[in-house]
Amino acid sequence: MAKFYDRLTTELQDFIKAQHIFFVATAPKNGRVNLSPKGMDALRVIDAAEVAYLDLTGSGNETAAHLLENPRITIMFCSFTEKPLILRLYGRGEVIHSRDAIWQEYLSLFPAIAGTRQIFRIKIESVQTSCGFAVPFYEFRGDRQVLKEWAEHKGEEGLYEYWQNKNQQSIDGLPTGLL
Repeated sequence: MAKFYDRLTTELQDFIKAQHIFFVATAPKNGRVNLSPKGMDALRVIDAAEVAYLDLTGSGNETAAHLLENPRITIMFCSFTEKPLILRLYGRGEVIHSRDAIWQEYLSLFPAIAGTRQIFRIKIESVQTSCGFAVPFYEFRGDRQVLKEWAEHKGEEGLYEYWQNKNQQSIDGLPTGLL
């Protein structure tokens, strides 16, 4: 049975810290729902009511565009190990850019990763757990290095050019606010 919480318990915070992958879902008022897998040690529990994750350069920038128009966001974690559990965080998200006053404060929480584009801060409104009994077992073998190597090869100027050309609007034509 599903259980709901107002905040993250210590046990749920520990569960999050042990995960290698999480999933982020957002949607504009009209348009496509976006669901993306994330990894690379990119999520931090700030406190029982807030998490943040480091957003790396990608082919799109849907989450940023969606949050500018509709701040609702869901983050999901699921256990692929012995103890089954699905954890969903429902909340309101906002984008933190390098030009924002709080950028350095949040950036300092993460390892330096080439291709860092922005940070998403999520204020948690509700937390839900469910059984996860049907989630299969999987083993974590390591993080892929392809994105990091691609970003390192592009360099700062190349990334900025990529952001200008590929990350300025969502696939539904919404602005992302990146630059």
